[in-house]
Amino acid sequence: MKIQQIPVKADIEEVHERIRPLIHKTPVFKSQSINELAGCEVYFKCENFQKIGAFKARGGLNAALSLDEKSLEKGLCTHSSGNHAQAIALAAKMLNTKAYIVMPDNAPEIKKKGVLALGGTVIECEPTLEAREKGVQEVIEQYGATFIHPFDNYDVIAGQATASKELLEEVPGLNYLFAPVGGGGLLSGTALTAHYFSPETAVIAGEPEGAADAVLSFQSGNVEKAPFVKTIADGLLTNLSTRTLEIIRKYVKEIITVSDEEIVEAMQLIYERLKIVIEPSAAVPFAALLKQKDKFKGQKTGIIFSGGNVDLKKLPF
Repeated sequence: MKIQQIPVKADIEEVHERIRPLIHKTPVFKSQSINELAGCEVYFKCENFQKIGAFKARGGLNAALSLDEKSLEKGLCTHSSGNHAQAIALAAKMLNTKAYIVMPDNAPEIKKKGVLALGGTVIECEPTLEAREKGVQEVIEQYGATFIHPFDNYDVIAGQATASKELLEEVPGLNYLFAPVGGGGLLSGTALTAHYFSPETAVIAGEPEGAADAVLSFQSGNVEKAPFVKTIADGLLTNLSTRTLEIIRKYVKEIITVSDEEIVEAMQLIYERLKIVIEPSAAVPFAALLKQKDKFKGQKTGIIFSGGNVDLKKLPF
């Protein structure tokens, strides 16, 4: 059953029950040395340990499970430079159907390999939104596959909302909850979860300065484009959609932008102190917290680590 409007509390609860047997309940980590450094209590929801190494498995699976049998038989398709691509390939494998993934030819090799390993078909295109959308249109015409948008889809948003739901169940009473923002699927899902399940928790987004469209959209109320796009956080290059922007403007408190230097510093700290692998995009909300740590002094804070799919031969430190 597809969700036709902004997901309500009951939708998120129902979605969580539906996908729970198919996903990992990822761990929550904390570190005394990070708490001292940040000046507050920090709880990290480690979606880098999720299936396919990213939170995207939640939304992709839920959207696929929302389709009827006839649609599923014809396969799933999407366009994505990485983690959503793998999420749709995983959903197709679990539901015994085909996945057609349109990927820009400059997408990280590790993410292309991930799709192929899950049995997905990769269709390469030029790295523009127009080329991606054209590729998807051709797949739909040829195979009749159902398109699952990476974030502009309420079933996907409701799936992503379950990550913060688990965090709030495990660590109640958070004052702040941080998430990264690219297209806004994770952030809007996180904001809805906080609103329904923990209204006293303020949601803050971290965004790279080199892809700062969400902060402009947040201010203007229209979907804006970033003035320039150049950042190490390759998972956060997309603009918001009207769906995600509506939710974010309603339920997110603030968007903090961070430089690539700040992202790399935060990422390195996580490797050194928590001993885990995260991708640059996952370090963005932690970088945002560190940048304005005086504001969050002494507070109980949650951070969603969005994923851990990084080419270990190309670490930025």
